[in-house]
Amino acid sequence: MALKKRSKVSAEFSMSSLTDIIFLLLIFFMLTSTLVSPNALRLTLPSSSSKTVAPQSFTISIKNNGSYYLNGKEMSLGNIEQQLRVEFQKGAEKKPTVVIAADKTSQLSYTVQVMDLANRLGAQAIIATDPAR
Repeated sequence: MALKKRSKVSAEFSMSSLTDIIFLLLIFFMLTSTLVSPNALRLTLPSSSSKTVAPQSFTISIKNNGSYYLNGKEMSLGNIEQQLRVEFQKGAEKKPTVVIAADKTSQLSYTVQVMDLANRLGAQAIIATDPAR
């Protein structure tokens, strides 16, 4: 007479601990994303008393040594123009906005070159400033 074992291996998986971990990761990334500075470059912007708020599509930062940054990535002015042309041809926005964040000590000619670039591409150019205290 053959005796059978009655122990069965359960193939179930407890999802409660996995959902707790995912929830904690979600909270962590939500909190750390608010602490990240949108403009990681150290620029001293000129001050202004006007408060104009516009939807921000692309940010071109200009340091005092004449280096250009598109959304935080260093590029030459020609590469910025190519990148913006590609983005504008995608047609995500009807009137794209370019925010120019120029260092207070940078030459005006750098800012004028970026404004001319935005004009050639048909974009709206806004100069970023620090609010007056």
